[in-house]
Amino acid sequence: MTQTAKAQRPTVAIITMFFLFAMISFVTNLAAPIGTIWGNTYEGNSVLGMMGNMMNFLAYLFMGIPAGKLLEKIGYKKTALWAMAVGVVGLFIQFLSSTVGVDTSMFTMSSTIEENGVAVVKEFNVCLNFFIYLLGAFICGFCVCMLNTVVNPMLNILGGGGNKGNQLIQTGGALNSLSGTLTPFFVGALIGQLSKSTTMQAVTPLLFIAMGVFALAFIIISCVSIPEPNLVKKGAKRVKYTHSAWNFRHTVLGVIGIFFYVGIEIGIPGTLNFYLADQKATGAGVIGDASAIAGAIVAIYWLLMLIGRSLSSAISGKISARMQLTVVSAVAMLLIILAIFIPKSSTITVPSFIYTDAAGMTAHVPVSAFLLVLCGLCTSVMWGGIFNIAVEGLGKYTAQASGIFMMMVVGGGVMPLIQQGIAQNAGYMASYWLVVAMLAYLFFYAVAGAKNVNTDIPVDEEETPDLRNL
Repeated sequence: MTQTAKAQRPTVAIITMFFLFAMISFVTNLAAPIGTIWGNTYEGNSVLGMMGNMMNFLAYLFMGIPAGKLLEKIGYKKTALWAMAVGVVGLFIQFLSSTVGVDTSMFTMSSTIEENGVAVVKEFNVCLNFFIYLLGAFICGFCVCMLNTVVNPMLNILGGGGNKGNQLIQTGGALNSLSGTLTPFFVGALIGQLSKSTTMQAVTPLLFIAMGVFALAFIIISCVSIPEPNLVKKGAKRVKYTHSAWNFRHTVLGVIGIFFYVGIEIGIPGTLNFYLADQKATGAGVIGDASAIAGAIVAIYWLLMLIGRSLSSAISGKISARMQLTVVSAVAMLLIILAIFIPKSSTITVPSFIYTDAAGMTAHVPVSAFLLVLCGLCTSVMWGGIFNIAVEGLGKYTAQASGIFMMMVVGGGVMPLIQQGIAQNAGYMASYWLVVAMLAYLFFYAVAGAKNVNTDIPVDEEETPDLRNL
């Protein structure tokens, strides 16, 4: 192989991983804004509204380890291609929920809502189409789990680990955030003003666009050559190691950190979306097309994640992931505590370039909403930082750790669902104390838990290939 080919191959692989990183966010961020439709359908039950997000992330619990096994058996490229095909299936099933089973009642539930200062119990029928939607969200979860399993270790390896590996992860994360910025904005614009007549049909154009993007991605990736460092050759004996990733304290604590982090990343904008879109007394009191306004505000959160990851990418070669995680977890705690205590009567005008209705009128939202949005700058660097710290020094146990981390992404479904339960019973802003507690753990991890105290465990393979020379 010529030196030119050697230099080009990692570059193409890196660009490909960046592209896949964007697709992960595109699919994942459909669930929370679409959930406002289901929550509104079922008498403002935000817990049911967040169930799609829960199913999306629940898939990680079942697919995390198998996805790592797939990398060994069929390689990065084929795993990514399978992920694309699964994604199309999941999105199509979500589309079916707009027409199939709409009038087929499965069982009856009730919700307690406040009307004119009086608590009112309202019953509603949960229909078959809701479960079809949940199935689609669950299948999409398999898709993004497989993509995450491909992208993160590959970028870390291509960067040579350490600060450079983190730098590539953060750069890919910036594209991930760009995609995440656009998704809730488009969903909110398609929904507009929530009403009893708002159904999944409102967002079907975006579902078909997503399917088209997956089809295009499939074609592109089919034509790209990707290094396969973990592919096990046919007939090769599987090596059994004397230890595992679970024997490293900083990795175990990092696994918990990933579980909490994804809950933080999804919980902050997800609950904010429900809060702003809710036009009952429990909501933010937004006047106008509340869902569109909520989508525009939440889009800022993902835009700030883009900015944060871009900045982190620029500085990660000089400033350690540990230091970045320490600072951002502390700042995020401060912002959320301020947001909790500032009353919703304190409002701020949404800039016209963010939202303006058909009549040219702007909107007003609580100041706390913008404080929560600012957390996007902080959460932006957490995933790459935690992953980078937790796998440092693992050597041959890195692939196993990656599979474990993918399982723990289920925290993005579990913790926001718990947060919605708190929100429904104690209020939206009170639910953010759960986020503060999770941020406190990440601060502890960065300050005290990130050091590798198990350096006595052998981590080197007999032969370790250098991807940069492939």
